[in-house]
Amino acid sequence: MPTVDETVRRIIDATSWDQRVAQIRLVSQNHGTAQFQEIYARVAREAYVPHLAPDFAYVHSVEFYELPAFRSAYRVAADATAGFTDVSEASIASAVEDDPRCLLAFRTILGLTGKEFAQSTQLVAQPLGIPAVSPGKVDAMERNGTAATADQAMLVARTVMQVMDGSLFGDPPGDLHRKQEKYDTANGWETVRGLAQDGVPYDAFLHQRHYGGAFRQLLDATSTSRGNLLEDAVEELFVENGVPYIRTGSHNQADIAKRFEITVQPAPDFVVFDDSGTLRGMLECKLVNDGGTARDKALRFERLRAEAIRLGGVPLLAVLAGLGWSRVNDTLGPVIRDTEGRVFTLATLPEMLNVAPFPTLVGLASLPTMPAPGQLSDDEQDGIVAQLGENVDTLDEDEFKALYEQLDDAHKRQVDDDLREYADNAVGSDDWDRD
Repeated sequence: MPTVDETVRRIIDATSWDQRVAQIRLVSQNHGTAQFQEIYARVAREAYVPHLAPDFAYVHSVEFYELPAFRSAYRVAADATAGFTDVSEASIASAVEDDPRCLLAFRTILGLTGKEFAQSTQLVAQPLGIPAVSPGKVDAMERNGTAATADQAMLVARTVMQVMDGSLFGDPPGDLHRKQEKYDTANGWETVRGLAQDGVPYDAFLHQRHYGGAFRQLLDATSTSRGNLLEDAVEELFVENGVPYIRTGSHNQADIAKRFEITVQPAPDFVVFDDSGTLRGMLECKLVNDGGTARDKALRFERLRAEAIRLGGVPLLAVLAGLGWSRVNDTLGPVIRDTEGRVFTLATLPEMLNVAPFPTLVGLASLPTMPAPGQLSDDEQDGIVAQLGENVDTLDEDEFKALYEQLDDAHKRQVDDDLREYADNAVGSDDWDRD
């Protein structure tokens, strides 16, 4: 019988992924259970951990949050107020009506998020007996320059003025202080004028980053994209190489169970199949930067392994990211065991096509060149996604379903992600219903 060292070396030195899988399958034959953890942990540490990368090392690029977009909005605000020397309700209202994008600059000066500013307009609007500006309207004005009525422009301007002079929220109790008591608005518009003319010292600039968290707004805005980082990469790989697949979500769980007899809930992130429609593999993605969370997520693969065995030994694959998986004994090691070594990262993802079942699946899928008859355009579906997101609290179930069913799978996933984020924010946690 081989020693532990010999087994580890055979696994790591395998010349192909399929050979590695074959060597891992021999572990249970050649060793007692007391040696399993050591073997899988050492394989994980030497062959897989070096390819892991933390997701916090990168941020998504979103045009709205890049400097050119903000600078454009800022220049409109500065020009309309003569460098913030002529700041009045009338001048701000005129600027907003002429170019609604400048709201981004005024709102950022106040230190409020879009939703916070929209809620602030409610306080100003109520005594006037006019509608407030909704969060969706604020976002549309800032991102797309969506026109504002004269009443809306006036309301925005009056809200900006009242927040800045402290009259809208009043004096805070106890040790609290208003958000406007910060370096660039400590003395109201006077401070704004001075910094607009003379610039901000670098230490003050860095302090604001420290105070608010570097890239905080961008990270919050792209939380869905970050959460789907691995899934999007896998889907792109499958599309580019013609692999037949289904990416699962809340909208198709029942279909997956019926079509492939997969009973584990929720279904794996992806299923792949051949040209006869036979299930050929299941794939799960997990991005985790915390070791404790990774330990909990590893249990998901144990459940999927049992399901794969029940379905006749269907290959189970994992795509992982995050430094949480570098804790090998009770996280990555068990995943390697349960997937028989079919574990990939963003760095090694293209190599996945070399392991069974993918060599026989590449090229089987063909991309549709035309939309299906009656299918809405992307722009029309984007509009429905926005409508569902903005009215999730007011649409009844039938109205919601009627709109939802007009979407293709990609847009349905976008709605699912928006609803997930909405629920996470309501509960105050993003792990409330996950394995």
